[in-house]
Amino acid sequence: MSIDRRAFVAGAAVLSLAACSGTGGSADAGRPPLSVFAAASLTEALEEASPRFEQAEVLLTLDSSGKLRDQIEEGAQADVFISAAQRQMDDLAGEGLIDEASRFDILENKVVLVVPEGNPQGIESFEDLATHLLAGDILFAMGNEEVPVGTYTLKILEYLGLREADLAARGVITYGGTVKEVTAQVAEATVDAGVIYASDAYSAGLEPVDEATEVMCGKVVYPAAVLAASEQGGLAVSYLEFLCGEVGRAAFERVGFTPLS
Repeated sequence: MSIDRRAFVAGAAVLSLAACSGTGGSADAGRPPLSVFAAASLTEALEEASPRFEQAEVLLTLDSSGKLRDQIEEGAQADVFISAAQRQMDDLAGEGLIDEASRFDILENKVVLVVPEGNPQGIESFEDLATHLLAGDILFAMGNEEVPVGTYTLKILEYLGLREADLAARGVITYGGTVKEVTAQVAEATVDAGVIYASDAYSAGLEPVDEATEVMCGKVVYPAAVLAASEQGGLAVSYLEFLCGEVGRAAFERVGFTPLS
């Protein structure tokens, strides 16, 4: 889904008017940190870019999109949410917990198949993965059902004609609570293959052996929005605009994301 940039700009104007007064341009020592809840796959990029946001200190909470959604639903105070999939943002939107005018698609990622260094099992493609899973001679890592990368992986398994429940019952699957956990299992060679994002593969120094197509799992698009309960709406919009600018784009592109604005 493409970004409606005009809607985002209009939402920014509304939120800016509703926000506390301030001149901006430099951090206000008396202002509370801007609380940003973001998918774990954004860790490296946001940790690089956020210290350069001059208007306020940015407090990052990085975890699986599903866990962050749950925390917001339970009343956690946050100003910005960036999810690794539309589902979690849609859930919050359905409960009136985000400012719809501020929502837009900020990034695209890719889902890739990775293996440990040296590729001991000789897995070169998703077709090879399917063959080994059917033979039951490998251990495969994937995100659990609450992790967006896990949802994408389920779609890939279905495309390959495999049932996750059957594979789990045979003991050939292990799960991660975030994409970082799946990545670590592959990097540490405790599994023979895993499905993660291209950005996480880059950050971990893993060379993907195959990339999932849109037919296999759909597009991997990250939506961003200001939380409805934020008391720093204008500042939150400024931060999102900052991420769409030169500094943010460079940080995202460096680890393999494709900015969409």
